[in-house]
Amino acid sequence: MMSVVQVSSREMLAETCIIMLLLQRCFSVDLTYHVEEEKNSGTYIGNIAADSLLMDSVALQDHGQITFNQLQQRQSERAQLFNVSKTGKLYTTEKIDAEVLCTYNTECFRIIKVAVHRADSFMQILKIKVYIEDVNDNYPVFPKESISIEFSEEHSKGVKRSLPNAIDRDVSFRNSQVSYVLEKNLNEPFTLSVTKRGFGTSELGIVLEESLDREIKDTYMLQVIAKDGGVSPRQGVLKVQISVIDVNDNPPVFSDKVYNVSIKNTHRTSVPIIILSAKDLDYGKNSQVSYHFSSKTSEGTKKQFRLDENSGEVFLRGKVSSNRISSLKLYIDATDGGNPPLSSIALVLVNIVSQQNNAPTIEINFVSRLKENVAAISEGIKVGSFIAYVNVIDNDIGLNGEVDCEITHEKFQLLNLGSNEYKIIMKKQVDREVKEFYDIQLICQDKGSPSLKTVRKFSIQVMDVNDVQPQFTKDTFKFLTYENEKPSFPVGFINATDPDLGDGGRLTYYLTGNRKKIFPFEITNNGFISTIQSLDREQQDIYEFKVFVKDNGSPSLNNTANVIVEVMDENDNAPYFTFPSVNPFNLDVHYHPQSKNDITVIRASDRDRHVNSFLKYEIVGGNNKHLFTVNPYAGVLSFSRTVYQNDAGSYNLLLVVKDSGSPVLSATTTLSLTLTVSNKTAKIQTTVQLQSEDMIDINWVIVIAVIAVLLAVAVAVFVTMCIVKCNNINSHNQNINPKLHIKKEKRLLISRASTPGTISSNPGTITRTPEGERSRNIQATEVGNQLYPGSELQNEWRSSCIARGLLPSSQYGFKNQQYNHPAIVCERA
Repeated sequence: MMSVVQVSSREMLAETCIIMLLLQRCFSVDLTYHVEEEKNSGTYIGNIAADSLLMDSVALQDHGQITFNQLQQRQSERAQLFNVSKTGKLYTTEKIDAEVLCTYNTECFRIIKVAVHRADSFMQILKIKVYIEDVNDNYPVFPKESISIEFSEEHSKGVKRSLPNAIDRDVSFRNSQVSYVLEKNLNEPFTLSVTKRGFGTSELGIVLEESLDREIKDTYMLQVIAKDGGVSPRQGVLKVQISVIDVNDNPPVFSDKVYNVSIKNTHRTSVPIIILSAKDLDYGKNSQVSYHFSSKTSEGTKKQFRLDENSGEVFLRGKVSSNRISSLKLYIDATDGGNPPLSSIALVLVNIVSQQNNAPTIEINFVSRLKENVAAISEGIKVGSFIAYVNVIDNDIGLNGEVDCEITHEKFQLLNLGSNEYKIIMKKQVDREVKEFYDIQLICQDKGSPSLKTVRKFSIQVMDVNDVQPQFTKDTFKFLTYENEKPSFPVGFINATDPDLGDGGRLTYYLTGNRKKIFPFEITNNGFISTIQSLDREQQDIYEFKVFVKDNGSPSLNNTANVIVEVMDENDNAPYFTFPSVNPFNLDVHYHPQSKNDITVIRASDRDRHVNSFLKYEIVGGNNKHLFTVNPYAGVLSFSRTVYQNDAGSYNLLLVVKDSGSPVLSATTTLSLTLTVSNKTAKIQTTVQLQSEDMIDINWVIVIAVIAVLLAVAVAVFVTMCIVKCNNINSHNQNINPKLHIKKEKRLLISRASTPGTISSNPGTITRTPEGERSRNIQATEVGNQLYPGSELQNEWRSSCIARGLLPSSQYGFKNQQYNHPAIVCERA
């Protein structure tokens, strides 16, 4: 039973070994080993026979027949680094130096092939990969142990002087990374600036923290400590002497940090593969540039190229096999002739390519496509949004097939997805109202020599989004309109604009205001305001409300503006008497010789304004004896002549008051006046005396009438001349109905005088005041000052006036209506 179990176990183990062998055959490397560099010759690495499990498939008694032999490398390769014993043990044949075998920051390994034989028969070939692990066996080394730099005592804070960086020849990233520390005295005004550059190097500089004074101190001694990143870090020291004078402070600058060169394997050694050029902004020796291989260039690579230190030309030393090497890296230092010398580094990638070199092919797939080579995006698209997918195809070999693409545009950005795939995204927000179309160029260029590129042009159209608020042409609109007009009378036009397209630019208007007030206006969708009822200025002369406008976009945007409508007055209210307050009104008057001529003041009012409320008084009846007169503007009723005893009696004076509007409106009242004359007055006049006085009064009336007629004719001629002159000046501007006009009204302020005399206890009786106490006559100057203080001209309307006259109202969206006046729509400035 025990033997059966053992046999079964051996069979399972054999099957497992066979499976392992089959799995190993599926991969390119059968075994992997690691060995540190700098180990002595004969260092044991591993047991191939044991690690490959080959012995497990061979009977124990046949183990001695299994032998291992390392296959010889090509004659062109250097001596073998490893030795394989017949029993399959792997050793080193010499001390291995990773810095000689490998380049910076790459996997350092070697592949060896071992043939396995069983007696005289061949079994298989094992491919073994040996990693050479870098050890921290190199110190960071500065080009010099000490260096002298200079500062001018005129230099201010922030001035920097460059230092050469230290190089650590270790090939691993960790061991070759160098950090720097500045050692100085506490009060010395310097700091160390370290800026990482490409390829594991750094740009060092001493930065001045404050101005220097050479008369106080002219020399400073500092130390820059360079430490690598190894587990047991090693360090190098650079002694820095600073002199307070001018120095060379501009390093040479290559035109590119990386140069790509593609050559054929038949390239002639007498023709340079590239000519490097670095410029130095200094002058004299400080600007003379020389070129050298950097210590980062491997020794094996240096043996294949020759560099002209003065011209920067790089030549091949011999032919290079494209089958064995696809690309080589040359690190070139450009050093100027200053003291201390400054340098910069560039990388030259030398690619060995075949004869074929084709330009890349670009394929673009848009997220939203309008037509060929035209994409569509929304105006509201967010920054970072995906617009298009780009696929670049270049089937060339090596660098000829490596492609870089770019888009140079402020609104759009190209992101690399790897494997020659890209995506185009939004870089900045777009605004259709500012720009609707964008023309884009996508440039893809391979890294071959010569480099070939393809340019793909396409356009992006921005689709509109309702993102602009409607704007009124002004914040406040002011209009004039007439009272007493029928409904639908035009008032004015409100103008708003919206640059959006479609429904986003289609506007609708509404009137808004205090909810407690109902405004007698309406507005059409075109912005025309009209009345919905007849207006009465005497009830309200100014209306203030708001116009609300919104577009029909989604979401809808809106805005508001203020509207002021002033109602122009019509002479639609007749004047009325406030004194006498009743009709007829009884008034008793006592007269004695010392009395003044003034009796009382007639008062009236008019609800209209301006010229329509300017009133004139007149006696039209009951004054047959011409005993009474009334001031037409002040309304003062007085005696027009000397009063005699036979003038006593009753008089029914018919008074009329008229406004100055068009048409003229008036009111009448009767004043029943009972005159009592004192006995001390003059005697009763005879008939002859009365006739004589009447004749004198008639003569004066005739003289005054003639003068008035002459003045009226002169005024008419003057007004006619002014009208003709104005018409000649403005004739070229008469584009509206000549019947339209705007009234300029004068606002006359009339001061009402107090009733002269003292009113007795009887409301219908007036007692005359003696002449000694009060002046008998009203001076013309007093009348001018008190009754005519001046007129206040109404502010003229300016800005645009739209006069629509009797045009068909359908043009403005109003109902058909005949108006008493032409429509005058004015906006106050």
